[in-house]
Amino acid sequence: MTHKILVVDDEPDLEVLIKQKFRKEIKDNSFQFVFAQNGVQALERLEQHEDVSVVLSDINMPEMDGLTLLQKLHEMNNPLLKSVIVSAYGDMENIRTAMNRGAFDFLTKPIDFNDLDLTVRKTMDHLEVIKIAVNARDELVAFQRDLSTAARIQQSLLPSIFPAFPKRTEFEIHAEMRAAKNVGGDFYDFYFLDEDRLAFAIGDVSGKGIPAAIYMAVCRTLLKATAHQVAHPGEVLRRVNTLLIPESEASTFVTIFFGVLNTRTGEVQYSNGGHNPPSLVRSSGDVEQLPLTDGFLLGKMEHQDYDTKKVQLQKGDTLFLYTDGVTEAMDSEMNMYEDERMISYLKRTNGSSIQELAKGSIADLRSFVGGAPQSDDITVMTLRYLGRNGS
Repeated sequence: MTHKILVVDDEPDLEVLIKQKFRKEIKDNSFQFVFAQNGVQALERLEQHEDVSVVLSDINMPEMDGLTLLQKLHEMNNPLLKSVIVSAYGDMENIRTAMNRGAFDFLTKPIDFNDLDLTVRKTMDHLEVIKIAVNARDELVAFQRDLSTAARIQQSLLPSIFPAFPKRTEFEIHAEMRAAKNVGGDFYDFYFLDEDRLAFAIGDVSGKGIPAAIYMAVCRTLLKATAHQVAHPGEVLRRVNTLLIPESEASTFVTIFFGVLNTRTGEVQYSNGGHNPPSLVRSSGDVEQLPLTDGFLLGKMEHQDYDTKKVQLQKGDTLFLYTDGVTEAMDSEMNMYEDERMISYLKRTNGSSIQELAKGSIADLRSFVGGAPQSDDITVMTLRYLGRNGS
């Protein structure tokens, strides 16, 4: 690596002496020297040589002295440019002023060239540390920018406009997601398969961050594409599992609940691939858990079968779907929120709108955990059947 040093001094012999002292470094191109006779010339040299890393400057010079030059260098706000000031041994007042104006170190005249060598190398070592820190900062800023972009892309993949189907009066649907990091592995989705059948799903990918978000996007895409080709939810999950196997690493998998609502009759066909069973909140306020179906999490084991079951929704009944980030959320004493508290909340909020139900569930959870950090993605979805004639 080549280090470029700007020497600013009006003594004509200094250039010859420095070139003699550092002839080996100059020959192997580890050091390059640029020379100026005063501060004005120094600023011109810096414009011509933007890769200068050390400025070695005298204090007493014509046109622009070293202290004024230091002020100009300080205004550049370049952490990768360090200055070493040179002055007479007894000139401590100016040396102190120079240090206060940002000089990294100082040398006294007459210059001891061994001391100069040590000082220059110490300054270079310090600059290397700063360069590592600056590069790490730049990489972090770039990474944060990439994370923000990934978060926006992820949010754009999921339905976010509510009410989702304002012209349909047979049902209402709402969802909320709070990622533990900028991007997460939870997902939800809903879409019509035909005029009368509404597909809806919620899933939880193992892990968090960008890898989980990428796998989430793959799962969501495969699920939607398969659902438009296959009638039974269990068969949808079976095929998605088969498709996910080649995409899954050793620690990667996903749990999915997938259902289809017949908006004419209120019947829901569903299949559960290792996910938390949704709660069914009856219009009366009673809360029950949907029976599990046979089926393992997706993306780990080949040749898995997934059952399909049915549940009949009556007018005003609501399905409450969630990921384990809800029930496994912990307070500062490591107590979990758990299913019992969630069901208690659902019973207390009978009569709430689906938006209030979803948002309120997250508010209730946050009230429980207090200031404890969020350790997992949190996602809830509410689906209410309103019947053929609407609410």
